[in-house]
Amino acid sequence: MKCIKTILFYIFICCASFSATAQSISVNDSYTAQQLVENVLVNSSCVTISNPIATGDTFTAGKNSYAYFNNQAGSFPFTEGVLLSTWSSQNSIGPFVRNQGGGGTSWLGDADLDKELGFKTINATFLEFDFTPLTNFISFDYIFASNEYQDDFPCRFSDGFAFLIKEKGSAASYQNLAVIPGTSTPVSSLNIHPLIPPFGVGGGCPAKNENYFAGYSSATSPTNYSAQTVVMNAQTNVIAGTTYHIKLVIADDSFQYYDSAVFLKAGSFSPKIDLGADRLLTTNNPICFGESYTIDTKLPVSYSYKWFKDSIEIIGETSPALTVIDTGNYKVEITLTPATCMTTDEIKVEYAPKIILNDTTLSQCDDNADGITVFDLTRADALVKNNASGLSNIVYYESLADAQAQINPIANPTNYQNKTANQIVFADTTNPYSCANYAEVQLQISNNSIAPQNPITTCDGDTVQDGLYLFDLNSQITPQVLTGLPTGLIVEYYLNSTDAIAQKNPLPNIFNNTVANQQIIYARIVNGSDCYAITPETLIVSTFNPPNFQEENAILCNGSSINLVVNAGFSSYLWDTGETTNTINVSTSGNYSVTVTNANGCNATKTFNVSASEIATITGATINDFDGNGNSVLIEYTGVGNYEFSIDGSFFQDDPLFNAVAPGDYLVYVRDKNGCGLSNPFQIYVLDYPRYFTPNGDGYNDFWEIKNLNLLPKSKITIFDRYGKLLKELSSTSSGWNGIFNGYTLPSDDYWFNLTFEDGRIIKGHFSLKR
Repeated sequence: MKCIKTILFYIFICCASFSATAQSISVNDSYTAQQLVENVLVNSSCVTISNPIATGDTFTAGKNSYAYFNNQAGSFPFTEGVLLSTWSSQNSIGPFVRNQGGGGTSWLGDADLDKELGFKTINATFLEFDFTPLTNFISFDYIFASNEYQDDFPCRFSDGFAFLIKEKGSAASYQNLAVIPGTSTPVSSLNIHPLIPPFGVGGGCPAKNENYFAGYSSATSPTNYSAQTVVMNAQTNVIAGTTYHIKLVIADDSFQYYDSAVFLKAGSFSPKIDLGADRLLTTNNPICFGESYTIDTKLPVSYSYKWFKDSIEIIGETSPALTVIDTGNYKVEITLTPATCMTTDEIKVEYAPKIILNDTTLSQCDDNADGITVFDLTRADALVKNNASGLSNIVYYESLADAQAQINPIANPTNYQNKTANQIVFADTTNPYSCANYAEVQLQISNNSIAPQNPITTCDGDTVQDGLYLFDLNSQITPQVLTGLPTGLIVEYYLNSTDAIAQKNPLPNIFNNTVANQQIIYARIVNGSDCYAITPETLIVSTFNPPNFQEENAILCNGSSINLVVNAGFSSYLWDTGETTNTINVSTSGNYSVTVTNANGCNATKTFNVSASEIATITGATINDFDGNGNSVLIEYTGVGNYEFSIDGSFFQDDPLFNAVAPGDYLVYVRDKNGCGLSNPFQIYVLDYPRYFTPNGDGYNDFWEIKNLNLLPKSKITIFDRYGKLLKELSSTSSGWNGIFNGYTLPSDDYWFNLTFEDGRIIKGHFSLKR
């Protein structure tokens, strides 16, 4: 891996270095470990320092990899401090020159750092010492700078460093203070860098903790490193009077090229006190209203303390801890002994507003008077909260101790059965700052009496009389329920007492009973969120389905009248004609209805459809004759009625068309099927010719003639043989043809005729003469 870096190093090793400018830091590597620790890094009597040791560069003769630095009024963030690097510290002087660096392989790494970072190091520099703090907190500021911030190296490589601390002589592992705040991730170029675009064969990588990256160096940078972090802070709690060992160490990762450094701010390593984070509303960690808060230095009582609130000394408060009960900026000044040095810290404390809750009561009805019933505790939520916004959902407990300890909450507050009459439960809610307050909710049993309720009766108004119908509960029942009760009550309705007690599944106002004819429902009388009383209500649906009340059809013959009749015995009658008896006489057709009412006030309506009818008048007939079996008669008529027809006065049919009518004269009739009478007869004639005749003198069928032709006096018949020879001419009054022509008897054969009517119509046919 680092072979790539090695190659790049030798490719660019010939690059010239820029001379330091006025902005560059100055470096003095002649300082001893004791000078670096006591005079530069610590420089405080609030801590006792011993056994300082510095070890580093063994590669460059006469050079150290640890040193004192000063920014010479330049742009580097620290004015002065301690420098630890993985090459000769003089090489840290800016500006930045790409691809410089390297140390010998004889310059070894550090085993403690290897263990902490998990890889083998080389070219290690460390500064270590023992110290005994007089306070409970230490911290120091530092900057990590590295030449690893080139190309795509931050995606793959990083030198390592750590600030290791533990109690002196302890076998426990070191704690590393050089981590990204709030994590245990070590600070390095692998863990702090911006977006790295692809470079050469490298694929680049996304940014990591970029907010801690201070930027790349330029040709005028004060240090000879390609980039650096922002000012970082290492800190930890300690125990006053306890001796600790600290080891500040940095090393290259496996190979000696592309070096790094840690800059430690002068005077920043000094014991301090930490009163903790400010307790502010804006950071959502204020102190809850009514609580006391103890600000504790956690230092010995032998020290001298002064406490201040809002810059005013609190007279008489000289203890290591201060208990406060209100908002303020609190500060402590501590004179440490035996060093007689002073340290201070301050903390801002704000109190959350008071949570205003209301004690309240819930009144619930008891269906069996045993003092035990079911309560929906959540109905007290709004009353308890006093409609305040921003409070959490209320949790209910059976005791205040459980509420304060937040144990054993009531599991199902919407269906809670009280244990004793007038039991008190406790409501717990919190504000956005997790501050809690509590309110009492007394569970009372409502024993209000309600007058006995009359059944509510309605008629089944459906066409199907099944005992199921609609009730308007608010208008039909509520007025009775509330009679004589205090104003402001409302009524809810339920199918059963269990639902009424639990106030679950309320019925709609327009309710269709579910049990035919008679059903009991329950009215819950409500006073706000409380139950005033529960009372049963009986619903009765009366059916009314009188016999023979289906729609009826009646016939009214022209010029007559009929009686329309329904059964007697009902309470009242009302016809649409305005009459109020069980029968009326009508003389005109139309639709008539009567509504009857029984003793329960239920109605039923019967309709009569009265249709007019009359005797028909025959106006004529359409006759198809001279057609043998195809002869037909269609009777023509007028009239309003339901008619049947006859051509002989005996047999009647529904159809006015008669088929296969034999020749002859007929009297036709039309009869009203509704019984209004028979029409006057109408005479018709059906004509036809014989298909053969037998002139043998026996007196039967001796002449060929057309019957009833005399009804058509101007008709004429001519008879021909098969050759068209005229044999006979007959008039409508002739007696017929006897089969003789000019005195000769004609033989059996077929003969033809023409029948010519007065209007010029001609009928042609033939017949047979049989001997």
